[in-house]
Amino acid sequence: MAQFFTVHPDNPQARLLKQAVQLLHQGRVLAVPTDSSYALVCHLDDKSAADQLRRIRGVDDKHHLTLLCRDLSELANYARVDNPQYRALKQATPGPFTFILEATKEVPRRVSHPQRKTIGLRVPEHKVLQELLSLHGAPLLATTLIMPGEEVPLNDPDEIRARLEHHLGAVIDAGACSLEPTTVIDMSGDAPEVIRQGRGDPALLGL
Repeated sequence: MAQFFTVHPDNPQARLLKQAVQLLHQGRVLAVPTDSSYALVCHLDDKSAADQLRRIRGVDDKHHLTLLCRDLSELANYARVDNPQYRALKQATPGPFTFILEATKEVPRRVSHPQRKTIGLRVPEHKVLQELLSLHGAPLLATTLIMPGEEVPLNDPDEIRARLEHHLGAVIDAGACSLEPTTVIDMSGDAPEVIRQGRGDPALLGL
């Protein structure tokens, strides 16, 4: 049975987020608000939690999962970024963008793309999620909360609990999020490429 933490969107209660962090360390998957839509998150180093996240989402190991990072300095530990890429990332973070980048050895092989050795990374602009990341002290493995066979992310915390309460450790309710997922930019090739148009405006990157 999923716990349900109702937090203030701009001034979240630390005691509740600390309880959520404990659940992450226990290997549970959480539904959390972001600056695009709700997402599923789990501990990066927990294989069984990552497998459960994929089962809920209905995706296999070829689906790009994303690392949610607190800032660009943390992101640089998990992706190889040259100077032009870093300047582009700085323009668009924090914000509703996911960047596909070449993964470093810090990323467990089981969560990077099996053929391309890439990983999706992003720095969200959402007070609750930033506080959760800060208390957790490390990136979280994440994917947009879109149910199998559906195209629109779940946005209502009560609906998320009703549909997934037996599969999640907790739902963090900070109110409704946008129904748009992130804009995905593949920066692993010779030139940046927009893979998915979402809430982020590619014009920020000259695309």
